[in-house]
Formats: sequence, structure tokens, C-alpha cells
Amino acid sequence: MSMTKAKVKVAAAWFALMLAGFILINVLVVVGVVDTFIENMLVTIGINIILATGLNIIIGFSGQFSLGHAGFMAIGAYATAIITSSLPTVLGFYVSMLVGIVISVIVAIIIGIPTLRLRGDYLAIATMGAAEIIRVVINNLKITNGAAGMYNIPPLAGWPTVYVMVCLTTIMLCNFAHSRSGRAVQAIREDEIAAEAVGIAPTKWKLAAFVLGASTAAIAGSLHAVYIQTITPTDFGIMNSVSLLIIVVLGGVGSMTGTFIAAIVLGVLDTVLQSFGTLRMVIYALALILIMVFKPSGLLGRYEWSFARFFTKKEASHE
Repeated sequence: MSMTKAKVKVAAAWFALMLAGFILINVLVVVGVVDTFIENMLVTIGINIILATGLNIIIGFSGQFSLGHAGFMAIGAYATAIITSSLPTVLGFYVSMLVGIVISVIVAIIIGIPTLRLRGDYLAIATMGAAEIIRVVINNLKITNGAAGMYNIPPLAGWPTVYVMVCLTTIMLCNFAHSRSGRAVQAIREDEIAAEAVGIAPTKWKLAAFVLGASTAAIAGSLHAVYIQTITPTDFGIMNSVSLLIIVVLGGVGSMTGTFIAAIVLGVLDTVLQSFGTLRMVIYALALILIMVFKPSGLLGRYEWSFARFFTKKEASHE
């Protein structure tokens, strides 16, 4: 099988899977299986997938321990809330999303240039501090309505928009991870000194991964704002970043497939345990502890599901 033919087959298989998922959810909505409660769960899972896959590029692929993801989500959310309050149309929503991405990229570059020279715990503390600065600035600006937050944001996105954005961001992130740039980033993760010795600029590629993760966080923030319709600075605190970190670690650091599975499992678990009230957090924590004790590398480790691998095995079995 030629390389071009193989790529076409893989692309067609992924497109068919995404289309099948969209049709399945749509059918379940039409027949009434997916009600408002379930739809809210699906949208939350979708937004968490966008956030966690972006964070996985930073943590899993570039090896940088970041706790500042909620800050970039806040930028996207507030950019959308402010712009759609004056331009409450679908065009206004996409313009606001683009503005949020641009601001997040600029802020990520400003934060990343000095902080990405740090490593491990020091980097985590620096990015956590940066996210807190973003939150405090939003909390004190008049245009963001300060601590009171923003209300009555136009409902310009439902589950179809979130689903499409999950697909687009996943394609973008996976293409980056498997590109020459992604391999450079992974080489830095494995051994920064060796990577630098063969001509890879560590700071440049770590910054590229950080900026890419920040831009997807802004997209998720925009979707969150128009779906929930109410945002406050407290929605984007340190615990939100920690929750995303849990999804990445649970699924497997460096595995996009694992991130998907972990986001879905935790989203469903959180919804199922709603009736337990505050006790659900105890059950939720115990489940996480058990998984980390018996599977410390996460559910999938660094394993990735690949249609290319599937087709290769199929071809080999026919020979």
C-alpha cells in the first residue's frame, strides 16, 4: 500500500468515525434519549477534552509542568462575553473566539519566554502564578464587570458546535504531535541536552507547544461562556487547572486517546454521582486514588489508537 493511499484511508476512517459520532448523538437527541441534563454532560465533556488535549501537548509532549491553563480559558471566555454582548450573532461569536485566541497567544508568549526556562516544580509555580495574575486582572477590570462576572451571554453554541470544535482542535493537535515540530518537542521532553546538541532549540519549541495549548484553552473558554451564559473570575481558579491536570494524568501523560477516555470517564462519573451531593467528591477522589495506585502511568500510558497501525496489521494478515 502506497504512502499516499495509506494516508487517504486513515483520513477517511477518522472522518467516518467523527461523522458517525455526530449522527449518533443527533439521533439520540431526536428520539429523546439525550435530554437537557445529558446534553449538558456531553458539552462539559467536550470542553474538557479541548482543554485537556491542549494541556497534554504542554505536559505530555513537551514535558513542561504547567498549572496555568485556566488563565487562558478565562481570556477566551471573557473575550467572547464582552464582544457578544455588543454583537450577539454567530459571526460575533466566531470573531470573539478569534480575538480570544490572539490575546491568549500574546499572553502565552509574554509568560512563556521567561518561565519556560524553568523546569519541574518551579515552572508549575510560575505558570500557576501567571494564571492567578490573569484572574486578578479580570477581577479588577471595569469592562469585565469585576468580581460580579458577566451574565446573559447570548447562547450561540450548543452541542453540535462543541462537537465540531472538539474534532477540529483534535485534528490540529494530533497533526502537530506527529509532525516534524512535534517530534522536536518530544525529543526535548526525552533529553533536552541531547536535543540541543543536534540543533533543536529547546526554548523555541517549548514555547510553540505552550502557545498551541493556550490557544485551544481560549477556544474552550469561548464555548464555555456561550453555553453556560454566565461567567465569574472564580470559575477560572487554580482548582480548574488541577482538574485538567487530573484528566491528563489519569488518561496517560502523552496519550491523546487516554485524554479522551479519561475526560469521558470522569465526566460520566461526575454526572452519575450528582445525586450523592458532597459525598460524590469523596467517591470521586477514592476512584482516582485507586486508579493511580494500580495504574500509575494512567489508563493508557503513552498508547495511542491508530488507524494507520490497524490498516498495516490488516494488510500484513492478507499477505
